Amino acid sequence: MDRAEFISLMNSKIKLIRTEYDLTQEKMAEAIGLSKKTLVEIEKGRNSLSWSAAVTAAVIFSDSTILSDAFGGETSDLVKVIALQGLDAKLPDKTMGGRIWWQDIKETKGYRIQQNIISRHFRILDAEDRRFFSTFDKKEAESKLKELTAGARK
Repeated sequence: MDRAEFISLMNSKIKLIRTEYDLTQEKMAEAIGLSKKTLVEIEKGRNSLSWSAAVTAAVIFSDSTILSDAFGGETSDLVKVIALQGLDAKLPDKTMGGRIWWQDIKETKGYRIQQNIISRHFRILDAEDRRFFSTFDKKEAESKLKELTAGARK
């Protein structure tokens, strides 16, 4: 998933999120920093959220069931992966270990690669469920796993 796909999915879910939170168009627009007119156009499919507005909505409504189901878990994880894609940023965040939205792909020396069953992105976790790396490229994840486990003891 790239920024355009993320924005497109957020565009398609924005009205459902607004309904889920029982917000008027005016209140929703205010919450994410848009004019009501722009929000109405987005909900009708005539306009689009910007990257910043899509991220803002995803963060503000991060506990939305609509977003969780659409993206396969914690939306902020996906936003980080998309925003930092190609930047080789370290992500030593504690996770819940992928018990719902994740499938284990490979495990080596206390690290494992998981793939999100919805967004299809990969991440590497250690034995304590801390995230060390995220990407959409499986080969890149495998390469990073090899680098992390070089010299590590099981």
